[in-house]
Amino acid sequence: MKNRVVVTGLGAITPVGNDILNFWQAILAGKSGANRITQFDAAEFDSQISAEVKGFDPLKYFSTKEARHTARFVQFGVVAAKEAAADAKLNSYPIDKHRMGVVVGSGIGSLHTIEQEHDVFLKKGPSRLSPFLIPMLIVNEAPGYISMQLGAKGPNSCVATACASGSHAIGDAFKILQRGDADVMIAGGTESCITPLGVGGFCALKALSCRNNEPEKASRPFERDRDGFVMAEGAGIVVLETLEHAQKRKARIYAEITGYGMSADAYHITAPDPEGDGAARAMELCLKDASLQPADISYINAHGTSTILNDKIETLAIKRVFKEFAKKIPVSSTKSMTGHLLGAAGGVEFIICVLAIRDNIIPPTINYEHPDPNCDLDYVPNQARKVEVNVCLSNSLGFGGHNASLIVKRFKE
Repeated sequence: MKNRVVVTGLGAITPVGNDILNFWQAILAGKSGANRITQFDAAEFDSQISAEVKGFDPLKYFSTKEARHTARFVQFGVVAAKEAAADAKLNSYPIDKHRMGVVVGSGIGSLHTIEQEHDVFLKKGPSRLSPFLIPMLIVNEAPGYISMQLGAKGPNSCVATACASGSHAIGDAFKILQRGDADVMIAGGTESCITPLGVGGFCALKALSCRNNEPEKASRPFERDRDGFVMAEGAGIVVLETLEHAQKRKARIYAEITGYGMSADAYHITAPDPEGDGAARAMELCLKDASLQPADISYINAHGTSTILNDKIETLAIKRVFKEFAKKIPVSSTKSMTGHLLGAAGGVEFIICVLAIRDNIIPPTINYEHPDPNCDLDYVPNQARKVEVNVCLSNSLGFGGHNASLIVKRFKE
């Protein structure tokens, strides 16, 4: 028998809000988090816009020394994890910390550290490199630091599957709980790489929007005039528990996670399979894992990056899986508001699905002005939609052909 797994805590740091309340209000209002880049001078870059986290003061959460020696992506992850843990009221019950674990993903880690320390190396030589260089840049420091802050001594792992990292982390944590290897898992994704190298690298790939004079309108998934994604940063972390454990401590249950599907395109290092095969198989496996049929899905939170290829091919994959139901299921891309949080995207978007179920409302795809004939589904254009939401599917598709799908549903005894 597999354990049932439920969601009991949520935490987020995003370009549209630095806690769950403000984040969710902004999403439902269709607020864009995109603006001109402020973290460095981007005047020479083709894309000069991003969706930065705003008003985040690390000294509110860390000592001066800790803040200086902790990478920004780790800071985001720790703060979001602490919010999720507080939301779940984990301190109100004597939890066995050896059975509480952490799985948090990040696509890139700390480019800030690499760039700063490389500059030191060139100007002053290797003897002046910081002893914190390696600990600050490696992606696994996020779940490691979270475990130290929360005392979580159970399963601990880091996922690095590009833009699918957050979803894979939640899916992996779900399976750890399902098979009984832990009682509580903190899971999700975190990312911060809006740096000259990060932006320059994506510019070189021609992946970013160059709508520099209208940043708030640059992320326009599934829309005819889309020209690339808007790079973003932040973190989305959830607390997952076995149902037995959550009920034993009388925890508030948001929803139940019931499905996880993962696949590889085995096609190209950056481009998706032109037939949408990998994305389709991830969704099919997820439905199978959840013992659901296509008609059972109330809402799909699409990967929906606002690139020409992704949106067309994800649409194709959804139609392959859902067939006659595809045009009946609302599909939206909240990246139209948050931008693309890369390795943190799956965590943030899973949270959106949980809140959509809680409040019976589907967030919009903003900036949807001109339909694309290659993208012909119901993308919930521009305004949130109040409808009954019982089962949500969330997609994350990463460079390298990594695909992950998650299903979360309304909890019933």
